[in-house]
Amino acid sequence: MKTVLILSASPRKNGNSDTLCQALAEGAREAGHAVTLIRLADKRIGYCTGCGLCSFHGKPCPIDDDARAIQERMLGADVIVLATPVYFYAVCAQMKTLIDRSSPYYERMGGKTFGFIMTSADDDPACMDRTLEDFRGYLACLDAPTEAFALRAAGLTHPGEAKASPYLAQARALGRAL
Repeated sequence: MKTVLILSASPRKNGNSDTLCQALAEGAREAGHAVTLIRLADKRIGYCTGCGLCSFHGKPCPIDDDARAIQERMLGADVIVLATPVYFYAVCAQMKTLIDRSSPYYERMGGKTFGFIMTSADDDPACMDRTLEDFRGYLACLDAPTEAFALRAAGLTHPGEAKASPYLAQARALGRAL
């Protein structure tokens, strides 16, 4: 059994990327894994101020919000799934804010397995290349991470379209395969 943490950055509850996260969670639970799904939009996560307390002085981040608890869950997970809708060919602000706030923790996140879910209105999966590079840029800062999958769900323009798409079954299968 693995501990799986799914971080959904969709600002819309039951939006397309959020729906795919739920399907992946179902598949992972079917496989016997312990799963936690966190919706970043439901959390209070402030922007990194670049104060340097964590990176230069080894002190905890002075911002008292939900980022610390989420990062602690990331440290305890075997598998971390990062999911975002694609905004202007990049991760959305909610995901980027959490990634930026991981500075006090990233040196302790080595050896973990990561998966990525990206949803885009654009029909061409290649439109998510830059978004995937955003995620991979984060992993490049970690010690020996493993990339398990990158689900590119293209052509999902309106809320709810993921429910009738082949991506729903793909997400569930990826969860079972963890």
